Amino acid sequence: MIGEGRGMRGAEVRGVREVSVPVVEGGLVGDVAVPSGAGGMVLFAHGSGSSRHSPRNVAVARALHARGLATMLVDLLTVDEEARDEVTAELRFDIGMLAERLAGIVDWTGVDPELGRLPIGLFGASTGAAAALVAAAARPDRVGAVVSRGGRPDLAGSSLTAVRAPTLLLVGGLDEQVITLNERARDELGEVAELRIVPGATHLFEEPGTLEQVADQAGAWFVTHLRRPHPA
Repeated sequence: MIGEGRGMRGAEVRGVREVSVPVVEGGLVGDVAVPSGAGGMVLFAHGSGSSRHSPRNVAVARALHARGLATMLVDLLTVDEEARDEVTAELRFDIGMLAERLAGIVDWTGVDPELGRLPIGLFGASTGAAAALVAAAARPDRVGAVVSRGGRPDLAGSSLTAVRAPTLLLVGGLDEQVITLNERARDELGEVAELRIVPGATHLFEEPGTLEQVADQAGAWFVTHLRRPHPA
């Protein structure tokens, strides 16, 4: 879990606030961290079989804090649903349901006293990238930028052509099948999208220095686009 501290550029991060977002019965649990003077917020949508405690997403979140960006890491399934999904693996690929919940969380951040003033970006990994893109298409006035890490944007289907937020697709250079899927998705997304390959990286970006490259490129993308109006 993200702790208190100072990022690489001295941004002071207040303690993590655990929240329950009432988009389903019982709520969805999320961890919110806001550095001093935050200029934007990034909502994370983790990949299949993962959770808000994903060490990769936590590491990226810490790098974003250093750039003055708030983060929210959230579980898109309830505890009971996660237990069921561990057996059936059916819910992690229900992109429509996950995107609807993500859009609901975006709406909730808009009325939260601490987060409501901040422009919002979405960071999606694996299947979470598809949910992020569908949610971005559904909330074009609220979502200002999207980053996909080793994602499956192709699973967003027809929603790709409705995305207006600047979208960065990051894929490992050794993840050949996913590169092909991202190339197709980039073509569907059109001018809003950019595909970048991280050399020497596999799907999980476990190779030395590769996740740091993801965090650096994602941070620069969000800082650039969350501070700039995007086309309606």
